[in-house]
Formats: sequence, C-alpha cells, structure tokens
Amino acid sequence: MSIARIPSFAFSGIEAVPVEVQVQIAPGLPSFLVVGLPDKAVGEARERVRAALTAMGLALPPKRVIVNLAPADLLKEGSHFDLPIALGVLAAMEVLPGEEMAQFAALGELSLDGRLNPVAGVLPAAIAAVALDLGLICPGAQGGEAAWAGQIDIVAPADLLSLINHFRGTQMLGPPAPAMPPVAVGGPDLADVKGMESARRALEIAAAGAHNLLLIGPPGGGKSMLAARLPGLLPDLTPAEALEVSMIHSVAGMLEEGRLVMRPPYREPHHSASMAALTGGGQRARPGEVSLAHRGVLFLDELPEFPRPALEALRQPMEAGRTTVSRASAHITYPARFQLVAAMNPCRCGHLGDATRECSRAPRCGEDYLNRISGPLLDRIDLTVMVQPVSPAELSRAPTGEGSAAVAARIAAARHRQRERGDAINAEIEPGAITLAAEARAFAEQAAEKLRLSARGFTRILRVGRSIADLAGAATVRREHIAEALAFRHRIPGKSL
Repeated sequence: MSIARIPSFAFSGIEAVPVEVQVQIAPGLPSFLVVGLPDKAVGEARERVRAALTAMGLALPPKRVIVNLAPADLLKEGSHFDLPIALGVLAAMEVLPGEEMAQFAALGELSLDGRLNPVAGVLPAAIAAVALDLGLICPGAQGGEAAWAGQIDIVAPADLLSLINHFRGTQMLGPPAPAMPPVAVGGPDLADVKGMESARRALEIAAAGAHNLLLIGPPGGGKSMLAARLPGLLPDLTPAEALEVSMIHSVAGMLEEGRLVMRPPYREPHHSASMAALTGGGQRARPGEVSLAHRGVLFLDELPEFPRPALEALRQPMEAGRTTVSRASAHITYPARFQLVAAMNPCRCGHLGDATRECSRAPRCGEDYLNRISGPLLDRIDLTVMVQPVSPAELSRAPTGEGSAAVAARIAAARHRQRERGDAINAEIEPGAITLAAEARAFAEQAAEKLRLSARGFTRILRVGRSIADLAGAATVRREHIAEALAFRHRIPGKSL
C-alpha cells in the first residue's frame, strides 16, 4: 500500500483555500474512487486521468485507487483538480518522486491526450502558494500569469509527459516570465462630443472622484457615447489595485493570456441581465458584473429596463464595496468597489419635454418610467445630468471639443492631490476628512435642509464638492464648489434625496 500527497487549492471568492489531494493505492478489487465532497467536474476527473495515462502508455494498477480531497467537509469544484489527482496517482505508482512533488501545489485540467488546459484561479493560487512556501505546477499557457506572484518556483508544462520528464531529469522546463500587459490602445476620444458642455463637465467630475453618474436624455442624444469615453479619462490602476482586479478576473477565467489588468475595467451588461449576473451567483457562485467592474466602471444603459430585483441588489455593494453570495453551505464574498454610470430616457417613449413629439400621456408617462428606479438607489447616485440633444447645425458646424488627453491630465492631477492628502478616493472619503470653508459649510447645511437631502445625500454633496475643488487645484472646498455639486444633485418631488 502506498500513499501520495499533492497540495492544491479550492476557491472561496478570490481566496485560495489549501486542499491536500491524498492518493492511496491498496490491494483490492480494481476501482478508482474520488471522495471529499467533489462536484461533478471533480468526479469526472478519474476518467480524464485514466485517458491521459493511457495516452502516455501507462495504465492504472489493478488495485483499489482512492483519492481523498482534504478537508473532506469543503466542497471541491472545478476541473483544476485533474492535475493534482494525476500527479498523486503517478507518485503513488512511484513514477514521480513523492517527496519532491509534495513541495509543489498543482492545478490544471487534463485533455484525453495528456495536454494541460488553462483553468481559472491560477493567480490567487500562486499567491497562496508563496504564502505556504510552495512551488506551483500549472498549465503552460498560464505560467506567465503565475509568475506575477513574485518569488516562486513555477513549473508550467504543456502536457503531462513533459512534466514527468522534468521531474525525472530527462527534460528541463525553464521558469516562465511574467506575461506583460498589452500595449494600451486609444479608445473613443472626448473630442468627438460636440456641445453637451454640462454633460462633459459632469463626466469630468465623475472621473475625478469615481462618483456615480446618471445620464438622462432622449434616444440618440449621446448618452452612450459619453459613457464610452469615460474609461479613456481614468488613470491606470495602482500596482495593488491591478493585482486585486486581476485576481477577480483570474477566478472568473477571464484573465487574457495571463496578463495583469492595468486599466480600470469597463463592463456594460445588457438590460436583460439577471440579479445573479449582476451581483454574482450561479451554480458555482461566480463573480458578477459588479465584481468584474471592481476599481472600474459599470455602465447600465436603459436603466429602468433592468429587472427591479437586479437593480435593488446593487444598493448594498454600492455602499459596502463588496458583494456576498450566500449559500446554505458557504458565504462567498467578492470585492465590488465600482463606479456606476447609468443612462436612461426621460420616459418610455423617450421624448418627454419635446413639444413637437410629446406623447399623449405626458407627464404621467415620465413619472411612471422614473418610478421603476427606487429612491434609495437614486440616493446613491452623486451626479445627474440632463443630456440635451444637439441640433444638426451644431453637429456639423461646431468646432472640435477638448480631447480626452487634456481632460485626463486634469483628472490625473486631481487624483494625485487625493493621494498626497493620504485620502481614499473622493467617492469613499469620510466627511470629517473634507476641509470646508466656513461659508461653504453653512451653505451646504442650508441647502440640505431646504432640499430635504438625506444624510447620505448630504455626504455625497460634500464628496462631489471635494472633487470639484481638486479639479480647480483648491485646498479648501468653497461655496462655489458646493453650489456646482448641488446643481448636479438629482431631486424628485415627494422623494427625500
């Protein structure tokens, strides 16, 4: 009887949980059992392992093979357990050195011919392996992703046979280099936007402080065009942010060619998206759009057309910066610190306020349409702007507007001022950390009382005022900064915002 132990990982959110793959080959009727609370994908690993060994000319011994995934009370999901199970079997068969294999964590999916396919979660697994003082064995296509974890011994073979030859000393696999981020490609330029000065200003303020933004206007008025130009205004992610965002994308299996995400992500789900698609969930509790947009932008076009439960589910992540997927067996938390940008028509027909095209149900048409969005959700939106349509004459004759590069430079300077103060980004700053001039404070208090702003609304006014002051290079938030922030605050009769 022989036993081999291979370290691996299960995933709880973006956290890699250590799992020990124990393989025992003992006398008895020939069988191959996998225990330790495996899901269907893990249970099917025995057939993939058997086929991969056959492709190399090896066969399982005619004995009882038992694979235990410890701890046994933790649900094991995913095909990445194929490789550690195969390595445990080979170590128990003395094809591979068991003691040396125990110094490497492993994850990867096996093809029937023995090739290794990419799997989700290599980056968080590599970071966890560093903490446990282990090396890592992963598919060759993901060696560059694992290399971002730092000082770690990585073996990234293309197939199982190359891995066997490496540990038997007949073939050497060199350490992979970190996969370099792609060269930034210029996106849509803000210079394409003609007119819309108020909307352009709101977009700049939103980018400077990562504030939530709502664009309201008729169909074809330029709302989506404005939102598409927001990513080009945002600065690159910091190294810590890039690593955190990349771990989320790695767990979701969306890290392209193992390259770190260096730019703020931009997600734009369709309005038919379900609550699980937005906030996370599904059979394997995958990260949702709010987590994939972490440290970036979540753009929701046609906001009132989204299912009401899906929109209401955004409220907690918008405040807490995280989302929790609750299951009977576990609670999985994903980061979700995103900037919400939404767009909507003023009414169902889209032409409320246009005397030449107004529908017969105005203004009730607009009231019913806007009431699809709850007051508490609107209260979490910092800036609201009415996007007025531009006339054909203005489109054809107006000069080119200020480009993205110039606006992005002002935004980068504003973000630099925030870092110099040691503050969080303005959308997250505590009100007590905001330096207000005396007249600005009095004006803000009077306006909040008169407009019946909620405590959250008052706080967000101060935060937006701080971003406007940063764009102006002012150390103190003055009255005019608060006045501009109030001008962008959305208010609805009968709703305390």
